[in-house]
Amino acid sequence: MRKIVTALAAAAVAAGTLAVAPAATAVQPDGPGYAPPPIKWGPCSAPGLAKAGAECGFLAVPMDYAQPSGETVQIAVSRVKHKTAKFQGVLLVNPGGPGGSGLGLSVLGRNVPKHAGDSYDWIGFDPRGVGSSKPALTCDGNYFAPARPAYVPKTPQLETAWRARTKGYAEACAKNGPLLEHIKTTDVAQDMESLRKALGQKQINYYGFSYGTYLGQVYSTLYPDRMRRMVLDGNVDPRKVWYDANLDQDVAFDRNIKIYFDWLAKYDNVYHLGKTGSAVEQLWYAQQRKLDRAPAGGVIGGDEWTDVFLQAGYYVFGWEDMAKAFDGWVHRGDWQTLKALYDKSNAPGDDNGYAVYNAVQCTDAQWPQDWDRWRRDAWATHTRAPFETWSNTWYNATCLNWPAKPGKPVDIDGSKASGALLISEELDAATPYSGSLEVRKRYPRSSLVSAPGGTTHAGSLSGVSCVDDKVADYLATGALPKRVRDDRSDVQCAAVPQPVPSPVASGAQQKADAAAKAAAEEKQSLLAGLLRF
Repeated sequence: MRKIVTALAAAAVAAGTLAVAPAATAVQPDGPGYAPPPIKWGPCSAPGLAKAGAECGFLAVPMDYAQPSGETVQIAVSRVKHKTAKFQGVLLVNPGGPGGSGLGLSVLGRNVPKHAGDSYDWIGFDPRGVGSSKPALTCDGNYFAPARPAYVPKTPQLETAWRARTKGYAEACAKNGPLLEHIKTTDVAQDMESLRKALGQKQINYYGFSYGTYLGQVYSTLYPDRMRRMVLDGNVDPRKVWYDANLDQDVAFDRNIKIYFDWLAKYDNVYHLGKTGSAVEQLWYAQQRKLDRAPAGGVIGGDEWTDVFLQAGYYVFGWEDMAKAFDGWVHRGDWQTLKALYDKSNAPGDDNGYAVYNAVQCTDAQWPQDWDRWRRDAWATHTRAPFETWSNTWYNATCLNWPAKPGKPVDIDGSKASGALLISEELDAATPYSGSLEVRKRYPRSSLVSAPGGTTHAGSLSGVSCVDDKVADYLATGALPKRVRDDRSDVQCAAVPQPVPSPVASGAQQKADAAAKAAAEEKQSLLAGLLRF
């Protein structure tokens, strides 16, 4: 599901002031397998990276690691070097998706408190097929152009229309050729291993958000001795890759949108959308039905309406913007603001993220090939969780006709891993909390930080000091919170706070909210373009 953003760049440190890595930590590419050529570093063209003094380049890797001398792909890589005399190695970052661009994440180190990120070389990269990597996947750039058939297939005609749309998209993706057979999470993990070799390091450190947590799980299972420190925020449940994970999401997003409706009701004096969560919910679904019948401006139908508010199930950061759009539509007929929010998450003409999402999800594991099962599961789930179920079903239904063979998921085993810091808000909808508990079981030297009652997905480094300080302590010293014996989190922190609308917030509250929003938006802007995890 979706994530966002671009950040302010910190003042760059002149290259001559950077300390050289101790010789003991640098090694030549080692071990069997592919030996990558050196990365040719140069200036970055992206303004944020350039302002931060980042270097950019490409890593050449085999399209198929079984044929290391065959066709190659180019992985776009960025680097912000360490700023202290003590060098703790390279730290790779992945924002999730799958399909999220991570090239800009080499500047994320500045978001870590206490300058704890300054002793690392932060490495951002676009996974194979993504963004600036070559080739980049695309199938149909107009696939999300509004308005589309209603998500909920209340008639046979709607079901037929959506099945044809998803099949057509899958068929359009076939033009990408052999890369579709080599874009599994295991392929990206092998690319990370090639990146480690190209950087001349014995081990890597890693920070993964959302789907990026699964990538970290796979890498640390395949190469346990190569992982030094690992932060996983918003943990994918390795038991549910990927069909069952999406059914869990349907239920969790329905719960979270109700929490958002309750928040809107709490501030009915500002938005005038209903004095109870139930009243707001009724109004929201009434507008969805209205837009299904007659899309506003010819472009905002019931589907687009749903997609605009999906963000509320992920994060609290955009709640006010969505509330103003809801208010503006209901009371003043303002559909342009809704369209702007829709385009923000669905850039017109750009389907790269969605194409990669499908390419990874449809081939990491075998999806059910019986449409009757999909239909039964979707209707059964929709009955109790109508907000997102059919949208999510159609989002993934390309896997019924995907033009590449699926593999088998890796059996995630963290028993040999040196440790990990796990983070999760307990009402995270995209990666439900049960997944973090499962990962904790599989990584016996890990510790889990949770936020009871929190609905924000992958919310670390968003300004909550209890969470962010534990990230800083771990990156600085390797110290983890003491692990408890029970099947629960090891330490609990406050959640990313729900916003207080500016018309009713005190001056002090507005100032605090503005600071929190700035921190959250900077981090979220770095996690730009994320899709379904």
